[in-house]
Amino acid sequence: MLLRFLKTNLSWKLFSLLIAVLLWFAFVAESETAVSIAVPVEFRNLPRDLEVTTEVVDKLYLKVRGPSARMRSSDLAQASVVLNLAPVDRPGERTFTLDQTTVNLPAGIILTRVVPSQIRLRFEKRLRRNVPVEPRFEGPPPQGYRVAKMEAAPQTLRIAGPESRVQLVSTVPTDAIDLSGTVSSGEFRVSAYVSDSQVRFEGSTTVVVRVILEKIPVKRD
Repeated sequence: MLLRFLKTNLSWKLFSLLIAVLLWFAFVAESETAVSIAVPVEFRNLPRDLEVTTEVVDKLYLKVRGPSARMRSSDLAQASVVLNLAPVDRPGERTFTLDQTTVNLPAGIILTRVVPSQIRLRFEKRLRRNVPVEPRFEGPPPQGYRVAKMEAAPQTLRIAGPESRVQLVSTVPTDAIDLSGTVSSGEFRVSAYVSDSQVRFEGSTTVVVRVILEKIPVKRD
């Protein structure tokens, strides 16, 4: 009786067994892998008149797990930490907890931990102001000459950034200008520079410096 049952529709039984085995390998037998990956931090909905003054690390670390087939580098490269700054409406400190609600992961990947698990950011009012341009020179003029007149155009450039940092910037220097090959006058197109990484220029940083040299009078006994 049992033998007759086994022989009945044997081909269909073998086919069903094969499908069951394949499904088992596809959904059950696939090994799960746990890895740690470095991901970038993205800020969204930045407050219009506020600046982030905290030096934030470029990358955070995520501990994730999932099927081996989904843990390819190309898939994990899509992961990121996204901080929504829309609720921030005033200067001060704000702590953000990093969990599954702030992490973007490919489908099928599960977050187990973020390192660090929190980020504290300090926000400060944004300040914009014009500061004088300070032309710099590399070495003296040719022997027997001196600078008679110097003009920079524009004379000021506009900078922006956190209020306390912008207030510390008194001038913005230019790249060094070499006068060694200048005889009477010269015009130099150079860039201005601001050393504070949290302060930036608004608009062009190019400055045209016009220099007029004159001969140093010879002293007569």
